[in-house]
Amino acid sequence: MASWSTRRKLNYALIVVFAVIIFIAVPAFLIFYKAPTCFDGKMNGDETGYDCGGSCSRLCQSAFLPPRVGWGGAKFEKLADGLYNVASYIINPNMTGAAVDAPYKMSLYDDRGILITEREGKVTLYPHRNSLAFQTAVDVEKRIPAKATFEFTSAPLWFKSEDNLGGITVTDKKYQEDDTSSSLEVTLENKTLIPYENIQVSVILYDIDGNAIGFSQTHIDSLAPRVGKEIAPFTWPTTRNGRVTSIEVVPSIQPSVSVR
Repeated sequence: MASWSTRRKLNYALIVVFAVIIFIAVPAFLIFYKAPTCFDGKMNGDETGYDCGGSCSRLCQSAFLPPRVGWGGAKFEKLADGLYNVASYIINPNMTGAAVDAPYKMSLYDDRGILITEREGKVTLYPHRNSLAFQTAVDVEKRIPAKATFEFTSAPLWFKSEDNLGGITVTDKKYQEDDTSSSLEVTLENKTLIPYENIQVSVILYDIDGNAIGFSQTHIDSLAPRVGKEIAPFTWPTTRNGRVTSIEVVPSIQPSVSVR
């Protein structure tokens, strides 16, 4: 059995230990401890990967499907001598995944496979919707393109997001053309109780065989709530000689992405 002196020494030692914990260890912990975040380059908290999954908004690679590039890569349309519109149709199969400002490159080649020019840009892939990567008035000087290609220059970063475009309805499409030009007016309607801001509106014109023969893109600043209507106008300095049989309208807004 320990003597009174031994017990007293033990009590003093415990007091010293508690004092060290309270006055040194706890403040040091509070100063140097950093709570897990989605940007610290570590797999911590409830993450299922490095800075992804769990409560992080960024999706891990196993949680999303890669986008599909339609049209065999890209298409081009002549506007005038030396000037072409170039576009690529991107399909996002992810129901709750969006990629904001995914960088890409589109290139034009001649009939010998020699590069004429290339353009870089960024495209946002909205949840479970299609997107149009679009470059207008690409200057090829006196050369004639025969092929266009599309590629992402780096892998898109995917984030959790929901489809908030369900309240936008296309109520009318008026396409007209004459011998030298063509135009389209798309009427958009907002049936929700909240406004839409900064809407990107893309259009694709198809012939009877389903081939894309024209495309363009414009912006609408806002679409008022409760059956607010806006017209998105498009014009081309070229005609298509009555070949347009259907029109696809692709609206898009900045996806709602929460960042922790």
